[in-house]
Amino acid sequence: MNNQDMSILHLVLQASWVVQLVMLILVAASVASWAMIFRKMQTLNKVRAQNEGFEQDFWSGTSLNDLYISATRNAKTGGPMERVFASGMREYQKLRERRITNADTLMDGTRRAMRASFQREMDEIESGLPFLGTVASVSPYVGLFGTVWGVMHAFTGFANMEQITLATVAPGIAEALVATAMGLFAAIPAVTAYNRYAHKIDRIASQQETFIEEFSNILQRNVSGVGSSTASGH
Repeated sequence: MNNQDMSILHLVLQASWVVQLVMLILVAASVASWAMIFRKMQTLNKVRAQNEGFEQDFWSGTSLNDLYISATRNAKTGGPMERVFASGMREYQKLRERRITNADTLMDGTRRAMRASFQREMDEIESGLPFLGTVASVSPYVGLFGTVWGVMHAFTGFANMEQITLATVAPGIAEALVATAMGLFAAIPAVTAYNRYAHKIDRIASQQETFIEEFSNILQRNVSGVGSSTASGH
């Protein structure tokens, strides 16, 4: 048995069609997960930059009305925190236009609007993460299935042999083990990215929840004070 016969490519080509199908599925899962990993990295970096930029503007002393006008204008290009703010201000102003002066009613409506917007934004941010989790958890088992099938196929072929040596056993077993290796190759990057991105998303969610509470406190003070103060700096 020469070295070429034991190359990865040769082992893949000589594997049974079931094992080859398993390998093809794992390759496709690996390619898709790497594409999702890079896409998610860009998305989360963009979201973090947008949120930090808006938070700086929010605490710079700019009036809430000016921030709301800017957030409305940037509805499609702004960050999640900016859209959450716009949802809260929109509901707050609608309630004020309806001459609702009860502080509890105003704040309950505003918080519900921001919470609904927050949930929509988090659903969008978390998109793709379940796919990485699925690849991370399923790929090793898919690879193991390919290995078990390959070993069964190899031993079936040994049944007709009168003399079995390491040279005859090694290729069949090696073909089967390639499937396990490919399963791990698909799973390890996916599980690493999943854990890293889940932590980043938790931080983004915590940051936005803190902003909702801080913004609610500002509006609460405005409701308790002079009604026109919403247009001033905060």
